[in-house]
Amino acid sequence: NWLALPLGRQLLSAEAELLRGMLDDVFGLELLQLGDWGASRELLSASRTRRQSVIAGTNEGEVDVVANLAALPIQTASVDALMLPHTLEFEADPHAIVREADRVLTGEGQLIVLGFRPISLWGLRAAADRRGYPPGLKQMLSMGRVRDWLRLLGYEVVLQQRYLYCLPWADDSERPRRMLRRGLLNPLPAAAWLIKARKHVYRMTPLRHRFFRERRRVLFAR
Repeated sequence: NWLALPLGRQLLSAEAELLRGMLDDVFGLELLQLGDWGASRELLSASRTRRQSVIAGTNEGEVDVVANLAALPIQTASVDALMLPHTLEFEADPHAIVREADRVLTGEGQLIVLGFRPISLWGLRAAADRRGYPPGLKQMLSMGRVRDWLRLLGYEVVLQQRYLYCLPWADDSERPRRMLRRGLLNPLPAAAWLIKARKHVYRMTPLRHRFFRERRRVLFAR
């Protein structure tokens, strides 16, 4: 319901614009979005993959599959790209979501994560509201913390960006708010972040035993 308010609609529209540039080099068969951030598929509109699917824990909005996000009904290493739009902040165990996303993502697949910054006016508003802000939010994760999780899993962070330079106060006004760029006269710190990472699979190179290497040298010497 909050995303249907003017501030929520503008945030969703700004994130869709931000993702248009991020999805330019994301190709393959399937792009999977975990979490129903927005009633429509606006965030997936710029995708260049052949298919786009939304999996969420509840059947709200345009959801393709309803499932536990920490135990996806998807084959291991079968998804080319995966998006987590504020998904980690609405789940009780965000680290489990990251591990499950890593399981289903193919080698060299791409992962895009969006989140709110705890040290910002939006973070202070969320801490002061018992329901969280936006409503239903359980915790805010810093970009550095999520980046460390991904690097421990073997990901290369190829891009990181901060955005959302407006006050966290919803009203009925339709006036445009500054979301993606700070502006010369805007002192507000960024309240959200985006990480784009690529999964690397390191293959082990078999090493021959020293005995066989020495024996081969002797044979060639003869």
